[in-house]
Amino acid sequence: MIYSPIKTILCIATAAMCCVAVSAQDLIARQAPIDRKLKSVDSLALQTQIQLELLASQKEDIYPSWNNDRVQAYNDVIVPDSYQFDLTGFCMPTSNMKINDVFGYRPRRRRMHYGLDIKVAVGDTIRSAFDGKVRIVKNQGRRGYGRYIVVRHENGLETVYGHLSKQIVKVNQEVKAGEAIGLGGNTGRSTGSHLHFETRFLGIPINPALMFDFTRQDIVADSYTFVKAKNAGKTAGSVASGTGLYYKVKKGDSLSRIAARQGVSVDKLCQLNRITRKTILRPGQVLRCS
Repeated sequence: MIYSPIKTILCIATAAMCCVAVSAQDLIARQAPIDRKLKSVDSLALQTQIQLELLASQKEDIYPSWNNDRVQAYNDVIVPDSYQFDLTGFCMPTSNMKINDVFGYRPRRRRMHYGLDIKVAVGDTIRSAFDGKVRIVKNQGRRGYGRYIVVRHENGLETVYGHLSKQIVKVNQEVKAGEAIGLGGNTGRSTGSHLHFETRFLGIPINPALMFDFTRQDIVADSYTFVKAKNAGKTAGSVASGTGLYYKVKKGDSLSRIAARQGVSVDKLCQLNRITRKTILRPGQVLRCS
């Protein structure tokens, strides 16, 4: 049988179209799982972005105002029962490790001490603990904080840096974690050069030792959960809870470190646990702290 040229061309074209159709179907079939994976990745990225933006907006909304005059500017705010701070983007405000005075009540002076006093020399660099925005740059003269700075951070905390010899940032300035904001000093109500360092949430003081370990130059954990004290009510004038009734000793702990972290004195720890300053602590040992 002899095929005409036209029939031959038609046969070849038909076969080619079939091959293209089959190849296209195979390609679509192979592409489908990839598309599903990409869609899944895109959805996950979108969800993550939405969560981050929502979290950021919640942190912005939780503060009722932006005040450049007073540290405690939130007397009428409703304090949430709990709030978690992300501490992973931290920087120690100073590389000095010696704690001169801890957070807590001072019996001799009959008043609360709302921060940690870290030994620094006049002129030592003081750095922002987290990313944030400078809310206050003021000088109280010979009273209180002396030259001080307040920074509101993206994680919801506010930090206070007192007794500075010099402030090198301005109000409303954006700062990064680790950025120099001032120099150590001895201004205000101070008996020697040191940094008075406070951590606050809606004006409520939180013991910095619950978040920062100055001896190890590190954070205590990746996050810290604030729990409103029972007596806080609707005002932000009380001290936040967070110190425990008991503390389980960890490797490397000392009485002074535990006391600083729990906001009590070493003598009080010794009295509560019927031990002395020379008692050797064992990992796993449970100490009463209040």
